[in-house]
Formats: sequence, structure tokens, C-alpha cells
Amino acid sequence: MNITRVFEALEHQLKNYPREDVLGAKVDGKWLTYSTQEYIQIANNISYGLLELGYKKGDRIITASNNRPEWNFMDMGMMQIGVVHVPVYPTLSVDETKFIMEHSEVKLAVVSDASLFKKFSKAMADVSDLNAIYTYDKVEGAKNWKEIADYGATVKEKYEGEVQKIKDSIKTEDLFTIIYTSGTTGVSKGVMLSHSNISSNVMAAKELFVIDHDDKVLSFLPLCHVFERVASYAYQYKGYGIYYAEGLGTIAADLKALQVGGFVTVPRVLEVIYDKIVAKGKALTGIKKQIFFWALKLGQRYEHDGANGGWYEWQLNLANKLVFSKWREGLGGELKFIITGAAALQPRLARVFTAAQIPIQEGYGLTETSPVIAANKNKPPDNWFGTVGPLVRDVQVKIAEDGEILAKGPNIMMGYLKNEKLTNEVIDKDGWFHTGDVGEMINGKFLKITDRKKEIFKNSGGKYIAPQMIENKGKESFFIEQLMIIGENQKFTSAIIAPNFRFLHDYCAKKNMHYRDNTELITRKEIIARYQKEINEINKTLSDHEKIKRFRLVVDEWSPGTGEMSPTLKLKRRVLKEKYTAIIDEVYSMSQND
Repeated sequence: MNITRVFEALEHQLKNYPREDVLGAKVDGKWLTYSTQEYIQIANNISYGLLELGYKKGDRIITASNNRPEWNFMDMGMMQIGVVHVPVYPTLSVDETKFIMEHSEVKLAVVSDASLFKKFSKAMADVSDLNAIYTYDKVEGAKNWKEIADYGATVKEKYEGEVQKIKDSIKTEDLFTIIYTSGTTGVSKGVMLSHSNISSNVMAAKELFVIDHDDKVLSFLPLCHVFERVASYAYQYKGYGIYYAEGLGTIAADLKALQVGGFVTVPRVLEVIYDKIVAKGKALTGIKKQIFFWALKLGQRYEHDGANGGWYEWQLNLANKLVFSKWREGLGGELKFIITGAAALQPRLARVFTAAQIPIQEGYGLTETSPVIAANKNKPPDNWFGTVGPLVRDVQVKIAEDGEILAKGPNIMMGYLKNEKLTNEVIDKDGWFHTGDVGEMINGKFLKITDRKKEIFKNSGGKYIAPQMIENKGKESFFIEQLMIIGENQKFTSAIIAPNFRFLHDYCAKKNMHYRDNTELITRKEIIARYQKEINEINKTLSDHEKIKRFRLVVDEWSPGTGEMSPTLKLKRRVLKEKYTAIIDEVYSMSQND
């Protein structure tokens, strides 16, 4: 059965795969689960309660929360009566929160905890339409979300028929949600997505999940992000049990405890998992350590379909028994898929995890495309390392003359809220959405992303530099946590590097190197020389105009919390350039006499 309106995903589960643990989260250290029937009942009560409180089809409600079952209850309760859900990141500033609430004309806010209640209360006075704030946690002085559900339960008979009537009236082209792009520059834009946009992508994305309907999945990317949200609807359609990690720090423990079949993620999480595995390997001694790194190097050379030959496959089989089996066990032993998107994945990670029988599927899309445009499937012939895979169902792509990827299909957004001019700039008269990404088709089937159109820059010699590609190579080094490539309109390419201090401290301990703090550490000649070795290795893979001629180490660790990265862990280049203006000026002022 194909769905055309999003709430039909849960109806499909109830009819075909009802389960006792469709949603689960830890409460007081124990997993609390909800059945399909409980989920539907609570969502219905939310619908009844919202109607009794005066909310109607077309009204907007904003939510800011961590991942939790209550998010789904509220989401489903809203969509069943045509209320438009405006989910936002809990980490947004007060000013940005205020802007989104005013811009989208929200009438109600639902937030997770006391700190967010305080933030939204500050903003409430300046938001003309907002009339109430509810919380998921019990917060003194705040209304609790359960009041809506409990209220709804008392008026069920009054609204049961009304909810069904509204559901029947909802059209596939009706506005379903407004998602504000976090972006790496500028003011957030409200992306308007219809039921058709999302449901068509759910039907396309469901083919990427290869586990059985009675399996479990782990969820930890923010549900306000369209990638995790569409995955969640696909999970519900397919009958999976969705368990929410307590936080990024508990992912490994949750995977092991729950023995889930898969999850969706961003590359940075995979990089952290990989780094932790390698750190354990480095702690080994003697023959065990040698075997570990033999297996690791073997995995990094992996090719599909036995392309490396019989001798390689025999060694790989041995590596799986001796080393990789322990990796799988550490991640729960049941992983059959990991789908990654939102940023470029290092191909070596895709190779080594797949060699270890933990298949990685890289995909690609944008909020404006609901989001999936292309994605690798679980195995050949529909999986190619270094690409984002074949196009998903009903989506078309063409490459413009300047290399930009253009997309068309039922997943393309309705437009930007209150911004027709910008909508017309990105969706042309023939219906092609201009992604702003540059890429190419490999063998007429696999889409390969080379960079962001806006991030590609020219040096003073007129040569193009694609920074993401170089940055991805740089992050393969254990010494480098993050780096930003610079050099627009300059003679040469340079880099600002945020070191991996955890690894660097271990390195210094082995070298018996003493230092007062990180500020002193990054100025030491031997440390700068060691990083130069890493840069030299990166430069071997680059053309002359791309080579990193100078670099500077910085003491800061970049994150969404400190403002240098977006919530999906992309570099905020404008923020970083402003932060390190003095360093960048110093790097290039030195070159005046070169």
C-alpha cells in the first residue's frame, strides 16, 4: 500500500505490523515502551484536546525538544487535524526562536524542559500570535503536554467523528510542515513541505531499510531534522520499533544493549565510532595489535563483489573472524544497515565498515527535497563507494552546464514561506530545483557530489578550489578533528586546523612530551612539524593549486554548541572566518613578499 498523506504510515503499521514497542525511551534508567495502539490512542487524544482548545486546520504549532515518544504523539495529533507542525532545534538562540515563531505565526509552543520553557517564555512577549507554552517534562509554573491529552480523552465522543472528517478532508497537496533550514550562513528560511512531498519520499526511502518488520532501530539525530523525521515515518510504515538514545554519548551502549538492526546518522558520528575503535586497537600490544592494524588496512582496501581477488577475500574472511567480529559485537551484533547523509562521508569509512560486514549506505538530499534525492542501497549493484548512490524512486536529476545538480519530482518543496522571490530563484519555470551542490553522474547511474557551489572558490590565479573534498581528506588523519580550507582570491591554499586533542595528548604521552595546556601545546615546534607531516600526506593526493601551503592550529574545539558548526555538524564558514580573521590575515600578510 502506498501512502499519500503522512498519518497513513501509522495506520499501515496498525493494520499490518502492530507491535508492543513501536516507541521506546529510557525513563529513570529503564526502557519505557508504547504499543502501536497506545501511540494511536494518545495521538487521537491530542487531536481532540487541540480541537477543544480552539486550534484548527492550518494553525501552526512550534515544538523544540530532544527525541522522545512524546514528540511523535504531538506530531501525529497535529497532522490528523491539519495543524502545521513547525519543529525547531532546541539549541536555537532566543532571537532566532523569536524570528521563527513570528515568521511562521505559531499559536502554541511545546518544549521539552525547564530551560527551553524559560527561553520560549522570554520570546513570548514579542510574538503576537503565541498564546501558550506547554512542556514535556514536569516544570513548575508550566502547563504540561499531558493536560492536552487528558483534556482530549474527556471530549472524545464530541470530536471522534470530527477528527475523521478532517482527516478525510486533508489533501496530498496540503501544507504538512514548515522546516526552518539551520543553514551555515544567513537567516533561516521556512521550507514548506506538503503531505505529498514527505509521503512520496517515505515510499522511496523505505526501500533502503533492509531489516524485518519485527526488528528495532535506534534514533538519535534530531527529529526536527527532515532526514531523521522521514526515516521515522518510514520506520513506522515498515513496523519497526523505534528506540531513542539518551544522547550522542550513549549511542554505543544503546546499540549494544538493544541489538538494533540499523540507524540513520551523519558522518561525524561514524568518524567518532571509528576513532574509538581505532583507539582500542592502539591500546593493544604485541601480536594482537599487529593483527588489528593488518585487518584495518585490509578493510580500507575493500571492493565489492570480490574485485580484489581470491587471496584478498581469504584474508578478509580471516580478518572478520579475528577482528571485525568484535566490532560487530561491540555495536550489538545485529546491524544490517547504517544510512548516512547531511555531509560527505570519507570513502575509507564506507569501505572498512562494509568490509567488517556493517554495511554503510551514503545518501544525499536537502530539506527542500524532503529530503532524499539519491542513496546507496545495501549492496551491489546499487552501492558504489564515494558516491551517494542511484536516484530514489520518482526523482529526476540533471547536471547543469556549470556542474550544479538540478532535481525534479514529487519531493520538491512547495516553496519558502513568505518568500516567493527566493522560491523562484531556486525552482525554475520548468520545475527544476537548483540544489547549490556540484556533482556528476557516474556510469549514468550513481550520483557523485563534488562540492557546494557557493563554497567553491577561485584563488588569485583563477583556479577553482573545492574545499569540502580537501577537508574530507584531512579528517582521515587521527591528528585532525576538523579543518577549514581557505584561500579565496589568494595566491595559495591554506587551512585552519582544530586538532584532535584526545589523540594528540596520547601521542605526547608516548613521546614523553610535557606542556602546560593546549594553548602552549599547539605552538611547540615538534607538534607543528608533526602536523606538517600530515599535511604533506594530504598534499600528495592534491593537484598543485589545491595543495595546502600553510596551516595554523587553533586551540578551540568546534561544535554546534559553541557556534562553529550547524546542528547537522557542517562548518559555518562565515562564523569561522570571522572568528579567525586575525589568523587568516596573518597567514596571507606573510605572503606579500612571496
